[in-house]
Amino acid sequence: MSSVLEVRHLSKRFAGSRKTPAKEVLADVSFQVGEGEFVTLIGPSGSGKTTLFRMIGGLELPTEGDISIDGANAVGTRGHIAYMPQQASLMPWLTVSANIELSLTIAGIGKREARALARDWLARVGLEATAHQYPDVLSGGMQQRVSFLRALLSPQKLMCLDEPFSALDALTRQHMQAWLLSLWESNRRSVLFVTHSIEEALLLSDRILVLSAAPASIIREVRVPFPRPRSEALWGDAEFIRLKQELYDMLRPDPTL
Repeated sequence: MSSVLEVRHLSKRFAGSRKTPAKEVLADVSFQVGEGEFVTLIGPSGSGKTTLFRMIGGLELPTEGDISIDGANAVGTRGHIAYMPQQASLMPWLTVSANIELSLTIAGIGKREARALARDWLARVGLEATAHQYPDVLSGGMQQRVSFLRALLSPQKLMCLDEPFSALDALTRQHMQAWLLSLWESNRRSVLFVTHSIEEALLLSDRILVLSAAPASIIREVRVPFPRPRSEALWGDAEFIRLKQELYDMLRPDPTL
């Protein structure tokens, strides 16, 4: 399997000031994301997952190490990834369709093609009735669907999804997980996903990378053994429960600290 993303010996230290001490966030992190692979990062709060995403997206520079996307050096350069943040971040003055169209034209797609793609995909996922509506009338789950479509239709090979369902209620989150699975199965883009939910990681991923507390390094890689397509029925599977407990034990804080 060819690699879409390669992260090699990445470290990040923030310089201190008079009021704040220097802080090392990441320490010698190396991993790959293959073509069409779904890889998830999990780790304690404050372990540097969002900082890692910012470096992959070119918004932060590493202190040490290299990042390659599709074989090209990506350190400090933007436009190489499709990004979906924790909040939908839709522009409130644009309609749903126009929000998608704008992201596509910024990525270099012509206006006519962007409009056709937005309308076609909104219809495919059952959101055609929202095309001329504004984001403020949509539910949180619908806004996240639109945000995901924006990332999915961008031409970059790698999608980085940063806890995209964390703000949703439990039932909506389950629906969004099932929706994401079905859409990803039909498209198979390369995905780097961040979540705090062990169940979500096991349900969605091909591999799970476990980060230590800061300064974060990868302490374990788990290959998820379940065949695709998957559904929430997995949650009652004995192996699913075993892996969930194993991952929980790795992430549980040390009570002696």
